[in-house]
Amino acid sequence: MDQLPSQPGWERELVTKLAQMNLKEQRARRRWSIFFRLVWLALALVVFAAIMGWIGHGGSGSDRSGRHTALVRLEGEIDDHGKASAENINAALNAAFQDPDSVAVVLNINSPGGSPVQSSRIYNEIRRLRKDYQDKPLYVVVDEMCASGGYYVAAAADKIFVDGSSLVGSIGVIFHGFGVDKAMEKLGVESRTVTAGENKAFMDPFSPAKPEHKAHLEAMLGEVHQQFIKAVKDGRGDRLKLNTPGLFTGLIWSGNKAVENGLADGLGSVDSVAREITKAEDLIDYTVEENAFDKFARKLGTSFGAGVMQSMAKAGWK
Repeated sequence: MDQLPSQPGWERELVTKLAQMNLKEQRARRRWSIFFRLVWLALALVVFAAIMGWIGHGGSGSDRSGRHTALVRLEGEIDDHGKASAENINAALNAAFQDPDSVAVVLNINSPGGSPVQSSRIYNEIRRLRKDYQDKPLYVVVDEMCASGGYYVAAAADKIFVDGSSLVGSIGVIFHGFGVDKAMEKLGVESRTVTAGENKAFMDPFSPAKPEHKAHLEAMLGEVHQQFIKAVKDGRGDRLKLNTPGLFTGLIWSGNKAVENGLADGLGSVDSVAREITKAEDLIDYTVEENAFDKFARKLGTSFGAGVMQSMAKAGWK
């Protein structure tokens, strides 16, 4: 059997060592806690700065020199929070026009359309810029598609160039909806929607469609459609072949047909327009690009802040 230490004061020495070990462990935990708090704080600050546009926000045309053709790309759905928002596109267009070394601006469009409000804002800004910089033309070059709101934007250009196989047009307005009231009736499901205001449940998918609601919606869409038609007529002028059947009915045409009916001016690419039309082959891209933090914040939206705060709380930040 082992004997306990016979030296006097060994108990005090043992207690002292244990206390020192405990103190070291507490200090280590405190250091790690401070470290993780600083990491979370740095991450939150970087994300906040990116969202506010203080870092990592801008096009690749920041280093500009010499005579060139300015390029702005409009890609994807036109909406108020994505890459093809009016805010981003208009900022890029303004930078392109304001550069004294750019001789012309090429807006490269590949879009199925989107928000009529955002499209209208881009259209109006192009018209304003063309008026303010009358010696600097703006040409639209279509890639795969320039439809609906995409064509709304394009109509403001001096000229529109397409590929023969591009999809162009779709001058119309659509409202997507559905109704499940008949299916609910078969399943024995009852809608218990309660409103204050007889039209508050306008086009409620769980209730039978009311004729007066449908009529109101059709009138509203018709008003927006007329605004679209007017924008196209104002932008294209007498180049439009107004006798083309279905021109403003939402139909879409190939690039070749679009040239025939006056929706486009000719065939061309970004490179061919810069080479043969603007006579400035050097292309500089002014498109506002999203960085990783912009995309991250856009996808997570308002839930991101709550997630960060929750993670901070778990890390011991109170």
